[in-house]
Amino acid sequence: MVQTLQYPTLASHLWTDRAWIRNVILVVTGTALLTISAKVKIPFYPVPLTMQTFIVLAFAMACGWKIASTTLFSYLTCGALGLPVFAGTPEKGIGIAYMLGPTGGYLVGFLLAAVAVGWLAERGWDRKLTTTFLAMLIGNIIIYVPGLLWLGSIVGWDKPVLAWGLTPFVLGDLTKIVLAMIALPTAWKLIDRNH
Repeated sequence: MVQTLQYPTLASHLWTDRAWIRNVILVVTGTALLTISAKVKIPFYPVPLTMQTFIVLAFAMACGWKIASTTLFSYLTCGALGLPVFAGTPEKGIGIAYMLGPTGGYLVGFLLAAVAVGWLAERGWDRKLTTTFLAMLIGNIIIYVPGLLWLGSIVGWDKPVLAWGLTPFVLGDLTKIVLAMIALPTAWKLIDRNH
């Protein structure tokens, strides 16, 4: 049987005692960060940029798949209960109705990507520029696949699904990938230098 080496995440490395308190604080903080990142729009080309995919993926890399998936589940539950946590809420609707709308597949993708990227981080992918880049790229692809499939099924495949749900966001997502690619390995280097 092949044993896969598991690495500590940034969160578990920085806060080793009282893990259950750490985990609760991380889930609450992550849910708040996801909500804030959905609401703040940064001017960018060709469309305004939110930092939501950055938070989903970087948080997963920093905390691992269990905390990340619990956080995403918490976030989605808040949204399903009608709290205005998603981008465009309450203006574009709230609750389950919003989640079943055109962007619902991306929300599912957030959860799947958080699990995948968190799992990769626990295998040490958050320590080097190249593997962080690849993990973030994989995470973005995982977000886009259910997002585009759902969008196409809602609006119809005769519509420009890629032009509406992918191409305007690629440049912004690459920018966020580069930010994470710099931030996470740098954090590990600083930790290693101070220990």
